[in-house]
Order: sequence, then C-alpha cells, then structure tokens
Amino acid sequence: MNERIMNLKRSIRAGEHKQYRQSSPPDVLSECEAANLSWMQRSARLTCRMCQAEQPVIGLDDQIVFTRTVPLVPPIYSAEAWAELFADHIPHELGPISNICANWGLVLADGLSKRKEMAIDSRGRHAQDAQAVEFLDCAIETIDAVLELAGRYAAAARAMGRTDLAEILEHVPAQAPRSFHEALQALRLNHAVVWMSGNYHVGLGRLDQYLWPYLEADLASGRLDVPSAEELLAEFFISLNRDSDLYPGVQQGDNGQTLSLGGVKRDGSPAVNPLTGMVLRVSRDLELIDPKINLRISKETDLDLLSLATELTRAGLGFPQYSNDDVVIPALAAHGYALEDARDYTVAACWEFIIPGKGMEIVNIGAVSFPAAADVAIRQALSAGQGLEDILNYLAVEIRQQVKALADSYSRLRLAPAPYYSVLMDGCLEAGADLSAGLKYNNFGIHGAGSANAADALAAVRRFVFEEKSVSPEILLAALDADFSGQDELRLKLSSEAPKIGNNDDAVDHFLDTLFDDLAQACEQYGRTPRGGILRPGTGSAMYYIWLATGHEGMHEPVVGATADGRRKGSSFSANLAPAPGAQVAGPISVLQSFSKIDYQRICNGGPITMELSESLFRNAESIRQVAMLVRIFAQLGCQQLQLNSLSVATLLDAKAHPEQHKNLIVRVWGWSGYFCELAPEYQDHIIARHRYQLH
Repeated sequence: MNERIMNLKRSIRAGEHKQYRQSSPPDVLSECEAANLSWMQRSARLTCRMCQAEQPVIGLDDQIVFTRTVPLVPPIYSAEAWAELFADHIPHELGPISNICANWGLVLADGLSKRKEMAIDSRGRHAQDAQAVEFLDCAIETIDAVLELAGRYAAAARAMGRTDLAEILEHVPAQAPRSFHEALQALRLNHAVVWMSGNYHVGLGRLDQYLWPYLEADLASGRLDVPSAEELLAEFFISLNRDSDLYPGVQQGDNGQTLSLGGVKRDGSPAVNPLTGMVLRVSRDLELIDPKINLRISKETDLDLLSLATELTRAGLGFPQYSNDDVVIPALAAHGYALEDARDYTVAACWEFIIPGKGMEIVNIGAVSFPAAADVAIRQALSAGQGLEDILNYLAVEIRQQVKALADSYSRLRLAPAPYYSVLMDGCLEAGADLSAGLKYNNFGIHGAGSANAADALAAVRRFVFEEKSVSPEILLAALDADFSGQDELRLKLSSEAPKIGNNDDAVDHFLDTLFDDLAQACEQYGRTPRGGILRPGTGSAMYYIWLATGHEGMHEPVVGATADGRRKGSSFSANLAPAPGAQVAGPISVLQSFSKIDYQRICNGGPITMELSESLFRNAESIRQVAMLVRIFAQLGCQQLQLNSLSVATLLDAKAHPEQHKNLIVRVWGWSGYFCELAPEYQDHIIARHRYQLH
C-alpha cells in the first residue's frame, strides 16, 4: 500500500471524517404526517430526504468518494404509530429489511437511468393496479434522489477543479460504468444509499464476479495496471469502513458488510479470476474489519489460493471464512433452489447462504437451544426411571417444539417496504411489486446452537449413568439443580472423563448427528411458512452461544442452567461448530472429522466450524502452507463451512488491560470480525477462552 492509501486508512481509524457529520437528521416524520403518506411513500421519502440532506465531502486526493454526513436515520412513524402497525404482527429484528443481497451486477450493468426507464415502462403496463403504481412511483422517486446526490457530488468536484472525478460522477451511477474506477464509485454510492434508507446488514455479494469484466477491460486496454487497480480497490475498501460506527449490530463490527469470492459460475465452470486474488491481497495489506471476506472453495481449489487466503488469517483478520461448494450447492439444490441459483450463492451477514437479487429470506428467526432440549430430555427420562432411548425420544420432541414455537412466532411477520432496495433486485420493477411482498426465495433460517455441549451432555449420561452406572440419576439431577454446589468431583468427572466432541469419537459424535437430524426433521415436518417458503436448519449459533446461557431481553429461546457435560449455570456454550469450552481435544484434524459426520445435505442454512489457531503456526511460508492444507482437508472431509482465527492470549490479555495500545487488534467474534477493544467484556472473555490449536 502506498503512502496515500496508508494516510487514508490512518484518517479513517482516527475518525477524522466525523468532523463533517451534522448534528441532527432531517425531520422526515413531520413531513410524512402532514401529507398523510402511506408506509411505502414514507420509505421512499426517507431515502429522498436523506440523500438531499447529505453534504458532499471530497478530499483533495480522493478517487472514490462518499462520506455520510447525516449520522442518524430518522423515524418515519411515531413510536405509537409504529406499535399500531405491528399490533397483530411482528417485525423482523429492528423492522427495516436486512441481511439480504442486491443483484449488484445487474445494477451496474443497467445503470440507474435504465432501471428508471424500466420502472416507467412497468408503470404503464400496471396502470390499473393502484398498489403497483404506488410502488413504482416510489421507486422512481428514490432513483431520482440518488442521481441528484451524485450530481451534487459531481458539481462539488468541478468546483474543486477535480474534472476527472466530476466526469465519473456525471456518468455513474446513472449509466453503466465504462471502467473499473467507475464501477467502484457506482457501487459505493448505491450501497451507501441502502444503509441511508434505514436498511442494514447490506452485503456486497460476489464482488470478484461482477467487477471483473470492468477490470479485465481496463487491464487489456492499458487504462490500468495491477498496482493502480489495487490502489483503487484499497480505497473502496477503506470507504466501507468510514461509516461502520453508524451501523446497527449486536456489537460494533457486526454490520454484514460481507462479500464472496471464487467458487463456480452459474454454468458450473470455475469462477476464480485475477480479481479474486487481488481482493485477498488488498485486504491482507489493509488489515481492516470491512469488507468481511468469504471464499468459496472445493476439494480441488488451488493450494496457492488457499495459502494467500491463509495470509489474511495470519494477519489476525478472522477471515476469509470458507464455504465448500461441493457440499453447499447440492444442499441448496436439495432444498428447492434452481441449480443455477445454487451455484450463484453468496453469504449473508454471518454465514447463511443466500442468492443475490433473488432472495427475501429471513435467515435468522432464532435458535434452537440444543443444551436446553438435551437437559429437558435428560431430566424427564431420569426422573421417571427411563433409559437412553427415552431420552432421545424426548429430545426429538423438545427440538420439534422449539422449532414450531420459533416458526409460529414468525407466522405473523410483517416486512417493511423498501422501494430503493427493490430497484436493485430481480423482477421487482417488472412485476410492480416491492421486495417485501416476496422474491423468488422466501425461506426462514433457524440456528441449531450449543450442539457440542448438548452432545457432550448426552454422551456423559450414557457413559456414567447407563453404561458404567457410576453416577445415579438422583445424584446427577440433584447436582444439576444445585449448579454442582458441593459436587466438584462429579462436575470434574462429567467435564473431563466423558467423551467430547472434537476427538473423532463415534461415542459422542453420534449424538451430534442425532441433534441435527432431529432439527432437520422438525423443519421438514413443519412444512411451508405463510410466506410460501421452508424452514432452513443451520449449524451456526450467532450470539446465542452467550444469550442462551445468560438470557437476553425479548428472547423466545429457553435459558438453561447447569448441564450434564459439567458446565455450570451462566457459562457460555460453544460458538457455531466447535468443541465445548474447556473440552480436551486431540487437535484440529480430529475436530474436522467429528463435524464431518453431520448430514449437511439436510442442513443448508450455514454455520461454520470455528477454530482458533496459535499465532506460532504462521512462522514462515512452510507453516502457512500447512494451514492451507488444513483448509483443503476440511473440504476433502466434506465439511460445510470453516472459519479460522489467529490468537495470542498474551496479546488479548494485554489489550484488556491496556486498550489504548491495541486499537487496531482484530478478532473473529462469531460470523464477523471486529476490533477486540470495542467488544463487550463477555465477548472478549469468550474469545480468550477458546481452544487454540497447533499443527504437527
């Protein structure tokens, strides 16, 4: 990275751009109330007023521009009116549309002017449909607002004597880009306006696929060389970090600015191209938390590409996250996705698989608490003097009941309209229908959380209660009720002597497979949701590895106390697919082998195997190659997703004690990376306590 880029990075991390932020957002609510606007019209008016309120900010050397100067998205309904909207319904999370992905390639190829022409033509065809006309009028209104914003930026550039930049902004995003530079600038503006419209967790999709034609043409014509292209890409990445403190999330950094690389094209041919490696190199050198990279691989992926990806892990970025096309694509196809769409998947905010431009899917409606289900099943059977088979029967019932409760709670879902976001999707303008009415895919995703703890608990009961008969049911139940108070010897026995997930031990791995089979069965039995989709079971945990142990306001999922794996009340569970905290495991290969036994053809919502690697693993090129081989083994074993993190406990502990000295320390949290010193203490402590592996 040259000096200009490093100065831009330092400026962003220092927050120098915040000096341009206005003290208050526009009063959109009063305007909406005065005009008695509909929800659709209010959503469009919000986009328009947010664009109009922005004040152009252009640095002397900027090549990719846009800086948020309006820091808050104002309400379009009063609190009372908002509550009335959902009197008989529920919102998803904060209300606005989130965690989906636009068809960025389509938007760039068309340009907003062509999208507007399509909307106008569609309005004529739907002239007798008042609802369609209202939507299309709102879509057109938002397009005009974005074009006006670009025009003001162009005028500001001309006033500064920046003719080069003005000419770009006069062309994009209105027209299709003529260069890689113009494509990046158009993407930056279009992407930012989605956030400004109140939407969040806005992904960037398969960036190396839709941007490569522009870069390829520039390189072929001599307009750009590789270093110049990397400089533009680096500036674009820096711009994605400029406003990230404004984005909602469980913790700062949990913002969904993800992108996917590699994999295959819609026709099944290899999709890796020179931009794939360029994105990895630039991200490695910048060392910023955004964008968060997902690399699609297979058992045939080139080891050099995996080694390059490993260099990002060595830098401590906590990404790329790997998705195995050999597993993911068939699983999506088995769940009703057209094969071409399945091949075109990207990753949502964390890990869930979605189709750009075609999915209005709610990929996280909650989590099934496997530890709670196992605990209830164990208690029911043991208190009645029953056996292991009864425990497993009760387990299936508990999981089915949790799935039904979660799905039923979303039967009254009401989605907010998003006219500008709809402009960026497939088919909305043609059909005259907002994306909130549904797209091609409208499925719900359910996490299966705490799987290792639950499997460990079941294995401990089988061994000590039923096989060895060294622990009586009465003593175990009393110990659980007392949170192991006065039962340290028993707790140690359960936690250290029983089989544990992560050792390639069928005695416990069998229960892991059972848990996810029960989850898949429950989702399949539920049938279609009111939105016409299915329930997609997944292996992730998101924030539930803490919430299910401690509780959280508004959470529907059950909280469980002490569990039969020796875990005490309030202690967090394993995150995603990982051995339980404190479990002794043989090593990373055995962990992969344990989790390879899950039937991923039935589990298609995603959720990675999560490993923390000692920083000593990244000493030289040979050790980096070893980690790359570990990633290849992950794919060869038929696992679904993998995320790796490089950790130094000493550094993390020092960062807790002296945060001012570690402001740029990045860690993987669950499906995203953030700055360690900006995390809440419970997340910091969990990261410090995770397993750290060596390779032998």
